[in-house]
Amino acid sequence: MNTAFLCTGQGSQYVGMLKDLVDKYANIADLVNECDEILGYPLSNICFEGPIDRLKETRYTQPALFIHSAVLYSLIKNHIKVDAVAGHSVGEYAALYIAGALDLEDALNLVSLRGQLMYSIGSEIEGTMFAVIGLEDEKVIKICEELNKDGNIVVPANFNAPGQIVVSGSAEYLRQNVNVFKEAGARMVKELVVSGAFHSPLMETAQQQLAAAIDSTNFVDAKLPIYSNVYAKPLTKAEELRDVLTKQLTAPVQWKQLIVNMHQDGINKFIELGPGKVLQGLVKRIVDDVEVLGVDTAEDVEGILKNESAK
Repeated sequence: MNTAFLCTGQGSQYVGMLKDLVDKYANIADLVNECDEILGYPLSNICFEGPIDRLKETRYTQPALFIHSAVLYSLIKNHIKVDAVAGHSVGEYAALYIAGALDLEDALNLVSLRGQLMYSIGSEIEGTMFAVIGLEDEKVIKICEELNKDGNIVVPANFNAPGQIVVSGSAEYLRQNVNVFKEAGARMVKELVVSGAFHSPLMETAQQQLAAAIDSTNFVDAKLPIYSNVYAKPLTKAEELRDVLTKQLTAPVQWKQLIVNMHQDGINKFIELGPGKVLQGLVKRIVDDVEVLGVDTAEDVEGILKNESAK
């Protein structure tokens, strides 16, 4: 059985994340403390105690998710053979760390900067995102093309699963025109709780600043294929990975096609590393005849290790 690790994206964070892992495993407490030192502030306290409104701020959410995925990987990496890796949006940074393309400090510093830049831009330029449920990709793309005019931004941001697309753009304009998706047949159109129009041209200023940091960071060739958000294809070369990390801030996340391609390339077991079960649910909607698991808590770690040792 060929296995892929999937690293969780923004939206799955919760107060208390990481706490039971730190309590149970001394080496994880050390790793989390090391991450706090790299960041220069006690992010672990925000993960453990909240408040949720603070944890939901992009500047804290993104490094918190990275650390959670990295911690889980450290606990199971010697027990499960992994053949490929991917991460949803910010999760792609954890994927690069797992695949050995970035070391812990460089990856965490980039994630932290990414979160800060996206939070800052979101405060300056009012943008938002809506989940559009029940419309074909082509219809959503066409509506976005029709709305994207006169300086107003509306673009597809995440192709998450069949009939589940997130659109991103200018906040008030998008809110005023969101009924167009319902009139076209969408079952539901729901605004997401985000601090900006992620994966859209409204992130270009953040992209430019992040690109400078990415260019000065040491990347090496990955030891595992990393299925890219931007191209949905496996990449290993350092320069290719550097390029996609820059592009993905304004490009749509091709998650549906990424999972299809993984499956076609022989992956038939998917393990989500991170809080919640969002990616597990998406995989089940995208491909059939695969095993889908998730690791989030200490109990999950114990369960998967017991299961693997019994084989």
